[in-house]
Amino acid sequence: MSITLRRLPLALALCPLLLAGCAKDDELTAIGGSIGKQITRTSCPAVAVPANTGDVTLFNPATSRDASAIDVVATLTDLHGQCDETAPETLHTVASFRVVARRASAAGPRDLVLPYYAAVVRSGDKIVSKSVSQVAIHFDDGKLLAETSGRAEASVRRADATLPEAVREKIGRKRRAEDADASIDPMSDPQVRAAMARASFELLVGFQLTQEQLAYNATR
Repeated sequence: MSITLRRLPLALALCPLLLAGCAKDDELTAIGGSIGKQITRTSCPAVAVPANTGDVTLFNPATSRDASAIDVVATLTDLHGQCDETAPETLHTVASFRVVARRASAAGPRDLVLPYYAAVVRSGDKIVSKSVSQVAIHFDDGKLLAETSGRAEASVRRADATLPEAVREKIGRKRRAEDADASIDPMSDPQVRAAMARASFELLVGFQLTQEQLAYNATR
């Protein structure tokens, strides 16, 4: 399965949202004088579920794609990340999530094992690493719904996720209304944008789908 990276709005792609529990040593905030906007960035990797990989549908028979043949539908939800910056050279993120599944028949107990991946992505489109794990789901007899929890982890080098000092100074410099560049957004500078992209990391989590499952999600 190839990972389809969702295209984020530019402000989010360049400025990952702050994660709960993330220390602020590498946080950068810029208020651009008369620009009227505030930019907040942290070195911690953001967490997200890429397009078309947050759901998996199982069919019976497996070769059918008719709605009447849907056997189980599972959804990966409530993804949250916790960033640990206590190590001097590494940023470590732990992501937790739930998997909620619904089956077509409540007859008898049933166990399922579903694979999921965790990928570290840099600059929005470069996969640095990827691992595949599994979650086990148990349906009690007479129950249509079941859920379980899972987790994923990622570590990135602090130096790779930290902006160069010159770029930090350019973004964070306070501008007065009378400054020549008071109305210029520092993010409009190609060098600043490139540096922000290089230092931006994400931990992406989703179901490890077959090509057929991925195509089904993309077209339903």
